[in-house]
Parts: sequence; C-alpha cells; structure tokens
Amino acid sequence: MKNILTVTDLEVFYGDAQALFGATLSIAQGEFATLLGRNGMGKTTTVTAACGIRASRAGQIHFAGQNVTGWPSYRVARLGLGLVPEQRQVFPNLTVFENLVATAHNRLDQKDPWTLERVYGLFPRLKERAGNLGCNLSGGEQQMLAIGRALMTNPRLLVLDEATEGLAPLVRAEIWHCLESLRSTGISVLIIDKNIGPLMRLADTHNILEKGRTVWQGSTESLRAAPEVLHETLGV
Repeated sequence: MKNILTVTDLEVFYGDAQALFGATLSIAQGEFATLLGRNGMGKTTTVTAACGIRASRAGQIHFAGQNVTGWPSYRVARLGLGLVPEQRQVFPNLTVFENLVATAHNRLDQKDPWTLERVYGLFPRLKERAGNLGCNLSGGEQQMLAIGRALMTNPRLLVLDEATEGLAPLVRAEIWHCLESLRSTGISVLIIDKNIGPLMRLADTHNILEKGRTVWQGSTESLRAAPEVLHETLGV
C-alpha cells in the first residue's frame, strides 16, 4: 500500500539541544497509525516537523507523493495535512461557526467533502454551541472544535497531538467514538495519545519514540504479542 507520509532519519534541534536523532515514521494511505512514547521523547517535535512548523536539520519528509522537506507549513497544509495541535488553539474570539468556516476548503476536490453539517453530525454538541465563542467552550468542546476545524480543510492526513489529554472520562469516550467513526471513512490518521487501550483497539500500526529515536514500529497484532515493548518504552 502506498505511503501518505514517510519521515526518514529526521534530526531536529532546539538551539544547540538536539531533540530528534534520526527519527523515522511511515503511514500508509487510509491507515490509522499512532506515535507513542513517554513525555519528552520527541513526539510533538516529529509531527510539527512533518507539518513544516519546525525546521529539521537533517532527514527527509515525503507527503502525498512529494518531498516536502523544508516546505513552509502553509504549503504542506495545502497539500492535505490537517493538524489538531496539542493545545487545540481554537480562535478564542470567534464563534464555533466562525472557527469552522474560517478554514473550510475543498482544494483537493474530495468527492465526499467535510461540510459544516457533516461536522455537526459528528459532533452534535458543536451545533448546539454554534454561536458560542471559542473561549467560552469547555476543554472537551474545544477539542471537538479543533478536530472539526481540521476536518473542514478536507485533509488527506489528519494528525492529532494528544487527542484526549486532560479531558473528563465521558468526554474522552465521546472523542474515541468520533475517531472510530472517522476510521470508517478511510481517512489517514496519525494520533499521539497516552490512552493505550483505545489506541490498541483502533490503530493499524504503531511507532514508538524513545529519546528522539524510533525504537519500534509494527502492527497492533505485533505489539500485543510483545508486552515487554510497552513496559520498557511506555511503562504500561
């Protein structure tokens, strides 16, 4: 199966401090993949570099059949990479409706594009809060809005950084249910999260980082068969 995203031998620095030491990552078209690791292992650095937000010093990034190494983030986004950032970053002074339509575009001419009503169908609470400002939403509602906003760009690949961090259990369950619905649409997904149980249920493949290096890659079946990997790299 053709890869939608391939990251090879990526090295990223913060000033003089090196954060990634040759990280690798590959996601096939239509695949639901994870990027796992303890805090500070380089997960967010990897995805922000892949999105063009953070510059890499070495390595290659290929997305949607093109070498996007060194591209600015807006060009990568136009090629179909949608990011749900760790801090959500919804527009606080815009309403839910305005947040969603501000990013709406189908520049890739998707046959079944994400529209306002389709996002409202996925997250009915957003329709109920359509007139509320982003700053007046709960954390869970902001996360739904961030996901909906990314979907309104009609991406080829949806990247979620800490999809359920800090959310109440009931809200987390709702987010996981919505991600399961997304999985059935065939969209490619890369997710960072600490909740291993739902990830093992939903994901096809996993990538594990430790100290800025990719130390394990494989299928859910392979990871289930290697509990020592989870214990050694994630403390599970």
